[in-house]
Amino acid sequence: MLVYRLTESTAMDPNGTTAADLFKNASHGLTYNDFILMPDTIDFAPAEVDLTTRLTRDITLKRPLVSSPMDTVTEHRMAIALALCGGIGIIHYNCSVAEQVDEVRKVRRFENGFILDPVVLSPEHTVADVDRIKREQGFSGIPITADGKPRGKLVGIVTNRDIDFETDRSRKLKEVMSKDLVTAPKGVSLNDANDILRKTKKGKLPVVDKNGNLVALTSRRDLLKNRDFPDATKDAGKQLMVGAAISTRPEDRERLEALVEAGAGVFVIDSAQGDSTFQHETIRYIKKKHPEVQVIGGNVVTPKQAENLIKCGADGLRIGMGPGSICTTQEVTAVGRAQGTAVYFTAQTAKKHGVPVIADGGISVTGQIVKALALGASAVMCGSLFAGTEESPGEYFYRDGVRLKAYRGMASLEAMKAGGGKRYFTENSDHVKVAQGVSGYVVDRGTMFSLVAYLSQGIRLGLQDLGIRSIKNLHERLYSGELRFELRSPSAQREGGVHDLHSYTEPDVAGGKRK
Repeated sequence: MLVYRLTESTAMDPNGTTAADLFKNASHGLTYNDFILMPDTIDFAPAEVDLTTRLTRDITLKRPLVSSPMDTVTEHRMAIALALCGGIGIIHYNCSVAEQVDEVRKVRRFENGFILDPVVLSPEHTVADVDRIKREQGFSGIPITADGKPRGKLVGIVTNRDIDFETDRSRKLKEVMSKDLVTAPKGVSLNDANDILRKTKKGKLPVVDKNGNLVALTSRRDLLKNRDFPDATKDAGKQLMVGAAISTRPEDRERLEALVEAGAGVFVIDSAQGDSTFQHETIRYIKKKHPEVQVIGGNVVTPKQAENLIKCGADGLRIGMGPGSICTTQEVTAVGRAQGTAVYFTAQTAKKHGVPVIADGGISVTGQIVKALALGASAVMCGSLFAGTEESPGEYFYRDGVRLKAYRGMASLEAMKAGGGKRYFTENSDHVKVAQGVSGYVVDRGTMFSLVAYLSQGIRLGLQDLGIRSIKNLHERLYSGELRFELRSPSAQREGGVHDLHSYTEPDVAGGKRK
């Protein structure tokens, strides 16, 4: 049990203490749960809080949210959804160069309202297959192509009205699908597609090329949902922005070139311990070869490490070594740092150079996002928090009546076998692999659109309670000493959470199916 000893110089201030004094006088590393923020006067509504922030020197986000480059978290669907909502996704590299490039291109080609890789079936599939897709992915309007491939010749479509009253679920789709199709030509604008849906009163509109091959799909629901995303993260060409992870290995320079050509606008050097000569050389190489590309270095946890990467040209820093829910680095290697302490000291150092930092790991609730920002982070990177959404890779399954998705650390044995070991300086496959992460499961959190809205409102409420109108103002008050903190004893931490109940229902998170 931790004991806090107060001397005359560290005696409690009735109004709380500054961050500088909090960390100066701490005899141990602090995590987000070890402290609380002091409230201030409120004279504005939550809607007036501005969540605009910086990801790197040159990239601005409307939401301080970044998805982790993990193979159970970020592929194109996650990156598209998060970019539309004002954050950004970082595509993982636990795949071939061609596969990662394809994921980046799908994000870059995305147009609001159009699904460029729709789920399709063939005429030989059955009604039961439609039921399975509806159960796993939540939709049932499915195009039917001759060969069952996404770019195949469109021959029909199956919607609820075709199968709702069908008693034989083994019946083949060629017997029940609608063949009288309303389609739009390749290149149709979103407005024209909307007009076609309105006039025909159809729910789905396939887009086909001159040979009748399916190239995209849009729906009335998607048009309504994607009609207006004023906070979307876009580049000067009005395309959604996406990041990509690469390793420090020499062979990944080929990957870098392919990803730059595909349109990746920011690169995350994905290393568990980022202060290495390998990463120094990689950052210098990228900035010399592609000065227009933004580079996020890391992971680091000390001012010295931060300085080293900034000197090499890093445009942003990723902070954290071991705080993630599936990470066992601190247990296995005895190296790392408490996340609150790591974020505060690295952010303080990076600020001198105009470089933003991203707090990576240890985020499970909105209050921890507010605390990370209050310690100087410009954004947070989330893994487990996003892993259970509809847009994360993988399929849902049920266990004990709870809807789940798989989630694994990139240093788990399973991920390392697939290539994740590149970020941990592991050598070839003949050497012993030491896992620094685990595999597990996370609950269904609904869609990213609902989750980001939920998280954003929680952050606004936190800043409102602090009497602060923007993340920029939050950082100004942090470094001026106006923002006040207080340590929490274990009893205070318990008091601040749910307690003394016989049982309770855990709140639903943004439409998820948690039970």
